[in-house]
Amino acid sequence: MRSLKVISLLMDYPEAELFEGREELIEALRSDAQLAEDQKTALIEFVQKICSQDLLDAQDYYVGNFDRGRSLSLLLFEHVHGESRDRGQAMVDLMSVYEDKGFAIDVRELPDYIPLFLEYLSMRPAEEVQQWLTEVSEILALLATRLEQRECHYAVLFNAVLSVAGLEVDRTELKEKVEKEERDDTPEALDKIWEEEMVSFTEGSAVSGCGDDAITQRRKEFESVSVVQVLDNSTNNAQTGIAGS
Repeated sequence: MRSLKVISLLMDYPEAELFEGREELIEALRSDAQLAEDQKTALIEFVQKICSQDLLDAQDYYVGNFDRGRSLSLLLFEHVHGESRDRGQAMVDLMSVYEDKGFAIDVRELPDYIPLFLEYLSMRPAEEVQQWLTEVSEILALLATRLEQRECHYAVLFNAVLSVAGLEVDRTELKEKVEKEERDDTPEALDKIWEEEMVSFTEGSAVSGCGDDAITQRRKEFESVSVVQVLDNSTNNAQTGIAGS
């Protein structure tokens, strides 16, 4: 699905290449017969909005939403397993799926990073895409609902993914849940997370990363330990379930 590739690019951290490819992205969306007209319009407006900003402003806005607090984490298994041991095995399983299908990861990113996951799906048959997106639809809908509450225009991307797959998720309970949640991206909440993460970091890593926000540092630490495990064990216990069960 061509549109999933475009959405994966738009959902990733904005770089200069994204701005330079603005017209190509818009044309790809316009020519995608699988997208409904209202979704084409919404996505094209998103491209125009983000690419009309100064790049540094766009990057700062992105970090402010996705890298400060876990509630908007773009790591799928953050929302499924949290910090449990099942999370590592789930990533091993997902990496095995990628490798079995010939999808090579040439960037330093975890396999459950949603833009990477969508890039993989963009190259798969429609039936397989439907199966995977159905399995993670509740996570995507929850992220969309949280973004809408914060009046963040990135919500359109998550709604578009659900629309591409023809999925409708009942948002009533999700909206009620989100309305009751305490924000985890406030200075007070981030300070609390930082204190908790300092305890679990390997010796010496907390000192070298003290200039980073808590979630960015947590991601760096997790990568340095778990990516090695994923790569070393990716040929074992391949499963197709996103929840690793």
